[in-house]
Amino acid sequence: MSQFARSPVTAVLGPTNTGKTHLAVERMCGHASGMIGFPLRLLAREVYDRVVAIKGVEQVGLVTGEEKILPPKARWFLCTAESMPLERDVAFVALDEAQLGADPERGHVFTDRLLRARGREETMILGADSLRPMLKALVPEAEVIGRPRFSTLSYAGAKKLSRLPRRSAIVAFSAEEVYAVAEALRRLRGGAAVVMGALSPRTRNAQVAMFQAGEVDYLVATDAIGMGLNMDVAHVAFASLHKFDGRRQRRLTIAEMAQIAGRAGRHQRDGTFGALHEDGPSAFAPEEVLAIEAHQVPRLEHLYWREGEPDFASIDALIESLETRPHSPVLRAAPEAVDLAVLKRLAEEGWVRARVRSPAMVARFWAACGLPDFRKLGVDPHARFVGRLFGHLSEGNGHVPHQWFADEIQRLDNMGGDVETLAGRIAAARSWAYIAHRADWLQDPVHWAGRTRAIEEKLSDALHASLTQRFVDKRTTVLLRQIGAGAGELPVTIGPEGEVSVEDHPLGTLEGFRFTVAPDARAADKRMLLAAAEKRLAGEYRKRGAALAAAEDDRLALAGTQLTWQGVAVAERKPGPNLARPRIVLDRALDVLDAATRKAVQARLDAWFAARLAQHLPVLARLDATTRDPAAGAPLRAIANALLEAGGLLPRRAAGALVDALDADARHRLRKIGVTIGTLDLFAAAVLKPGAARWRRDLMGLADAPREGATVLPRSAPGADLVHGFRPLGAQAVRVDLVERIARAAHEARQGRKPFAPDPALATSMGLTPETLARLMAQLGFRTARVPEGTAPRWIWQGLTPAAKPKAPPSDNVFAVLAALRHG
Repeated sequence: MSQFARSPVTAVLGPTNTGKTHLAVERMCGHASGMIGFPLRLLAREVYDRVVAIKGVEQVGLVTGEEKILPPKARWFLCTAESMPLERDVAFVALDEAQLGADPERGHVFTDRLLRARGREETMILGADSLRPMLKALVPEAEVIGRPRFSTLSYAGAKKLSRLPRRSAIVAFSAEEVYAVAEALRRLRGGAAVVMGALSPRTRNAQVAMFQAGEVDYLVATDAIGMGLNMDVAHVAFASLHKFDGRRQRRLTIAEMAQIAGRAGRHQRDGTFGALHEDGPSAFAPEEVLAIEAHQVPRLEHLYWREGEPDFASIDALIESLETRPHSPVLRAAPEAVDLAVLKRLAEEGWVRARVRSPAMVARFWAACGLPDFRKLGVDPHARFVGRLFGHLSEGNGHVPHQWFADEIQRLDNMGGDVETLAGRIAAARSWAYIAHRADWLQDPVHWAGRTRAIEEKLSDALHASLTQRFVDKRTTVLLRQIGAGAGELPVTIGPEGEVSVEDHPLGTLEGFRFTVAPDARAADKRMLLAAAEKRLAGEYRKRGAALAAAEDDRLALAGTQLTWQGVAVAERKPGPNLARPRIVLDRALDVLDAATRKAVQARLDAWFAARLAQHLPVLARLDATTRDPAAGAPLRAIANALLEAGGLLPRRAAGALVDALDADARHRLRKIGVTIGTLDLFAAAVLKPGAARWRRDLMGLADAPREGATVLPRSAPGADLVHGFRPLGAQAVRVDLVERIARAAHEARQGRKPFAPDPALATSMGLTPETLARLMAQLGFRTARVPEGTAPRWIWQGLTPAAKPKAPPSDNVFAVLAALRHG
C-alpha cells in the first residue's frame, strides 16, 4: 500500500459520455503534479496531446510500454495502467476504466492500481457503475459520485450495412471481421476508417481524422472504441455480439455491450445503437436493450488479483508470490497471464537458474518476462524470444547486442506489403520499442528508442495509406453522394482518349463501345461504376453507332477472326454455311445500341466483308454462287461445294467420281470460275497468291503458314502439306500448280509407250531434287525402264549435279529411263 493511502479517494462512476475522463484531466491539471492510468496506449496518447496543449510539452510525460516521453521537468504523466510508475511522488493519481479489474486477462493490473496507486493529495477512480460494490468492499473510504449521461441513448433496431445512417461506427471483434465489414462498406458506401487497439497511435489518429473530417461517413472498430476514444459517432452498430476473450468464444456481457454502445452521441447529442442482424445470435435480446438504454448494468461480484509487489528472493519465491491466493472474498486469483507462463517455462531451463541467483537478477528476469507478446505468437514462441533476450541481459555488460538489435529493426524497415503484413511489422516493432525504452537494457537506449520510433512512424504512415487504399474509395463516395437524384444525373465527362471521369475522379475508359472500369477499382465496385457510367454514356454510344454504320472502307479491318473499327473490335467472324458466307456476329459491347442502330451496323459490316471477300478470294464467291445455281447441274454443284469446303484446293482422288461425271460444258464452266482440273489436284490458282492465301488461311483457321512466295518446301517446313497447297513428295513438298506444270510437260514429251527422256530443266529451275522428281513421275503414272549398261541416256546425266556424277558409266539396273507405261 502506498504511503499516501490516507489521501482522499473519489470514485466517479457512470456510463459512457458522462465526461469522467475530462473531469479527471481538469482535476489533475489543478494540482502541482499528477498521473492518470488508461486502459489503452491510444487513449493515453490522446489525453497526452490534450494536456500538452494546456501545460506545454516540457511539463508533460507519456509512459507506455512502447513509448516514453519523459522531459526532465515533466510533472504530469499520462500512462497505460501497466506502465504507471507507482514509485513517483505525485499530488494526483487517477485510474480510468477501473471496472476492467474484472477482465480475466488484464484485470489483476487494474485491481492492483485500484488498491495501491495513490496521489499525495487526491486519488480518483473512474469506472462504470457496476464497480460500486467492489469499491465498497476494497476501498471503503472512497467517496462515490455518480455521473449521469449527458444525452439519451436509444435502441434503433437492426439495420443492414447498406441502410446504416452516416456517422455510424460498426463494431467487430476480430481483425478478420473488421476487414470484412470495411470491405463491404467500401463497396456500398465508399469506404470506412478503421480503428483497432493494435494500431499505432499515429495510424489510429490518421484514420480517425478521416472520419472526423467527413472524408468517410463510417468507422469500423474493435471494442477498443468503448475505452474512451472520443469521436463524433451518432450510431453504433454491432456486427456481432460474441468475442473470443483469449480462452473461449462467448457472448458479450451487458456491461460490455453498454460500454461500446455508449460511444454513440457526444455531450448533449443523442445517440443510437443497434445490430446488423435482426434475428439469431447476433441480435439483441429485449432485456439487453432495456438494460443498455436505462444504463442498468449488473454489479460486479469479484475482481481479479495478483500480487503487485512480488518476492524477488529467488525464482521459486517469485513464482510462489505471484500464485498467492487473495485474502479478500471479492478478489479472485488471476488466470495465468502470459508473463507468468513465460516465467515458469524459462524457469525450467538450467542456464536460467544458473544465472538468476540474486534478488537483483530475479527482478531483471521478471522484467524480461514482462515483455508483452505484441505479435500474439503464443507462450512457446514468445518464451523462446524472451529467453534469447534474457540471455543477453544476463551476460557480459547486461546489454542487448548492438548488431542483433540493429539487424532486427532493419528487417522491419520495409514499407511494402498489404495491411496484414504492415500490421505484423508494427507489432514486431512494438516489441523492439519496448526493449529500447528500458534504460538498462541497451548501451544507447535513447538512440535506439528514436530509431524504433522512426520505423514505427514510417510503418504507421504506410499502414494508413494501405488501409485507405483498401477500404476507402473516394471515387465511390463521390458517386454515392451525387447519386441521390439518380445515376443519370452524375456529371460524367469523356476525355479525348476515351477516359471517363466524374468530378475529376477517373471511372474508367471508353474504348469503342466497351466501358472498362479503372484498373484500380475492385471487383466489388465494378458493377456500380459500370451502371453509373453507362447511364450517362447513352448519347455517346448513339453517336459512335451512327459513325460505325456509315464508316468508310479504310476505317474497317479484319484482324484474325475480329472485325475492327478504328482499331477497336466491333464484330467477330464465325463459321457460316460455307467459307464464302461466314456469320458476322456483333461484339456484345454493341448491346448498348438500340435495335435500329445495331441493324444498320450489322448491314454495314456484312456488306464490307462481302466486298473484301470478292476482292481477295473471288473464286470462293463464284463457287458459292455455283452451289446455289440450279442450272449448273448436280455434278458441278457437288464438286463446287467440295472445292468450297476445301478452300479451293482438292486432291483429285477425293473427287474422282465427281470429276468423271462432269460433261464438257461443266468442265468449261469450272475453268471459267478459275478452277484447274489437274492430273493430281483440283485447284484455283488464284488462292495460292500471297494475299489470297492469307485470307484463305484466316477463313479456314489454318496455322503454320508456309513461307510467303515459296514454290518448293522441305517436308518438315511449316505449311508443307496439301491443305496449304503443297503436295508432299519424299523430302520435299511442291506447290500444286507447279506439280501440274511438270505433269503437262511430261505428257507433252512422251511418244506413246516408248521410253523417253524429258528435259529436266523445268524441275531443276524449281529446285526439285532427282528423288522428288522420281516420286512425282511415279504419282503421275510413269515407271522406270531398264537399259543396258553403258547406254544411259544423256538426260540422266544432266539431271544430276556435277558433284554427284559418277566417274564411270553406271552399272546395270542403276539408272532409269522413264517409260510411257501410263496406267489406264
